[in-house]
Amino acid sequence: MATFLYQMGRLAFRRRWYVALVWAAVLAAVGLGALKASGGSDEEFSMPGIESQKAFDLMEQRFPGASADGATARVVFVAPSGEKVTATENRQAVEKAVANLGDGAQVASAVDPFQAKAVSKDGTTAYATVTYKVAANDLTDASKNQLERVLHTAQGSGLTVEAGGSAMGDGGGPGGAAEVIGVAIAAVVLLVTFGSLAAAGLPLLTAIIGVGVSMATILTLSEALGLSTTTGTLAMMLGLAVGIDYALFVVSRYREERAKGRVPQEAVGLAVGTAGSAVVFAGLTVVIALAGLAVVGIPMLTKMGLAAAGAVVVAVLVALTLVPAFLGFWPNAVLRRRARRSGRIEEEGTRDNGGSRWARFVLRRPLPVLLLGVVGLGALAVPMTDLQLGMPGDEAKSTSTTERRAYDALAEGFGPGFNGPLTVVVDAKGAKGDIDPKGAADTVAKKIGGTEGVVSVSPARFNEAGDTAVFQVVPSTAPTDERTKDLVTTIRGERPGVESETGATFEVTGTTALNIDVSDKVQSALVPYLVVVVGLAIVLLLVVFRSLFVPLKAALGFLLSVLASLGVVVLVFQQGHGAGLLGVEQTGPIMSLMPIFLVGIIFGLAMDYEVFLVSRMREAYVHGERPGQAITSGFRHSARVVVAAALIMIAVFAGFVGESDSMVKMIGFGLASAVLFDAFVVRMAIVPAVLALLGDRAWWLPKWLDRLLPKVDVEGEALGRRAESESGPGSGSGPGSRSGPGPDSGSGAEPDPESGSAGTTGLEVART
Repeated sequence: MATFLYQMGRLAFRRRWYVALVWAAVLAAVGLGALKASGGSDEEFSMPGIESQKAFDLMEQRFPGASADGATARVVFVAPSGEKVTATENRQAVEKAVANLGDGAQVASAVDPFQAKAVSKDGTTAYATVTYKVAANDLTDASKNQLERVLHTAQGSGLTVEAGGSAMGDGGGPGGAAEVIGVAIAAVVLLVTFGSLAAAGLPLLTAIIGVGVSMATILTLSEALGLSTTTGTLAMMLGLAVGIDYALFVVSRYREERAKGRVPQEAVGLAVGTAGSAVVFAGLTVVIALAGLAVVGIPMLTKMGLAAAGAVVVAVLVALTLVPAFLGFWPNAVLRRRARRSGRIEEEGTRDNGGSRWARFVLRRPLPVLLLGVVGLGALAVPMTDLQLGMPGDEAKSTSTTERRAYDALAEGFGPGFNGPLTVVVDAKGAKGDIDPKGAADTVAKKIGGTEGVVSVSPARFNEAGDTAVFQVVPSTAPTDERTKDLVTTIRGERPGVESETGATFEVTGTTALNIDVSDKVQSALVPYLVVVVGLAIVLLLVVFRSLFVPLKAALGFLLSVLASLGVVVLVFQQGHGAGLLGVEQTGPIMSLMPIFLVGIIFGLAMDYEVFLVSRMREAYVHGERPGQAITSGFRHSARVVVAAALIMIAVFAGFVGESDSMVKMIGFGLASAVLFDAFVVRMAIVPAVLALLGDRAWWLPKWLDRLLPKVDVEGEALGRRAESESGPGSGSGPGSRSGPGPDSGSGAEPDPESGSAGTTGLEVART
């Protein structure tokens, strides 16, 4: 592989104009397709195979014309202190507001709270339910503005008026500000790392081009493949992350090869042949992790994973082709300013730096470092044993939002369970001969109404055929309370008895039940997902490193960092320790998809750091260095790059902690914590400590397994052998050569006007 990528890098360098034009054409083509596309679909979240989804599908089938996924708004009216909403003036204000709410073009109905008996027992609070004909994502600005105007007008009458429900969502995701801040911090980190504006800007430029191609492609295919509007979120985040990482690694290796005396084209070839090999396998591990999201069984999550995997593939291709092409345009611009001015490029490959000094520190004390790292992460992982999964709702939002205030008002006026009613769908098609469908529905309602923990059961609503009924059940506990989950389990446990008595059956759905079912399914899918992803990655790393212990150590270290990050998420967002520092106003269960997201994203980034760091150790070991020397060499060459990449990722993810949405805070905090633990504790401390303790055994592989595994030559060993065979008088073009350009360099080089005394060093810093 190294030889193939070496030739690819040299070709991209020589044919840089063609490469640049091809990428420009691709970007223009998919960009034009994106402009013509109708946009992402508004496909709702679904999870086949769970009871809540089955009940939801049954409702859509038996109640045609009534959009089960239509947006809703629940408008809450609270009378001034000492008054009641039933007072004449207050009642007139409420009725006028409800009438105005029903005038919208997209409104299906607006229910008067006095007719629907939606008034609290103490008469201080009432609510009106507004149902729309379309899903929340399809609501027009006119509909949203009309809702806000009515709320504002009603507030002028002296009532406290708040609103919640799906219609209140802004429809947008986090992105703008957080990603701009992340890119800005990335630029600063790259500038400090490389000491050159061009070297800092090149990874950012190529990453943005790659993300542009990926996002435009997703938009172009959104209608044909049924991609939702949220599908590209993960693709944008990871495309930017790995795009910067991969370009950073290639540029860093190019600068290193130039420091050894290579001419620009040769340095590009070697950078792509060696660093490019690590990029390919690092990208493959990320793709495996993302494609593995299909194991969970959530169509939306599967599409997000595949779209993000496509963005990673684009990032790999950009790093292998467009980056060397740009280096061909500006071969000296990425060097430090001192090197460009004087023509001298310092040999940094053997000089001490922070990475090599840290490696020697670990080599002197491998066991204490290992124990400290493992015990520290293990302690942080302990709270994970108390993990409770759920889907935080309006109760987790800031008190500055109308949704949170509406939630609190309803909980105070009607009880905590009122914010999360259960929807029961009774299928009475098979009712026994002596029991009609209405009688069967009444029997089901009485059974459920008598269950401990149920506050009230609404009257049943039948479909036109009269064989299906729907009614609401209000629990006594809040939607995210564990007792509500127990209640749902108890109600479902009564089904066999009801079915044998009436011949009718029922299913429980609604937002609360759906969240419970999603949490259970995700939790059960987590272990199979880990097995598939980690198993495939271990096989891939076996091929890369030709070692039995290195892949196992990489997988175990990853699991340790993920458990620790989940532990701190539980510590802050569930148990509330330090929650105020992050602006978290309400603690509760951890978002159901959080573990899956954390595992998928962090596994990919962790394997990036593993491949980047350990591949240089493996390269040094293969080329004759002792195990301890190889560890030091790997850190000397790669530690700074890995640290820079990790700092960039931490900055990008930490930017989301500043968002107001609690779930966005949680995702940003969890991802930033996981990168911090994996890059700085696992890869920088535990990995060298384990390798130091293993010594030569770290690179041991059974002979029978060595014969079975394909040879891919990530370390560029073939390039080294080729250099030895081609070396000789006048030869300067082969890999490994440190002399001037040879006849096959294809450069037609001219002295660079900035190169100064380049000839005095035996090093040509030519613009080729």
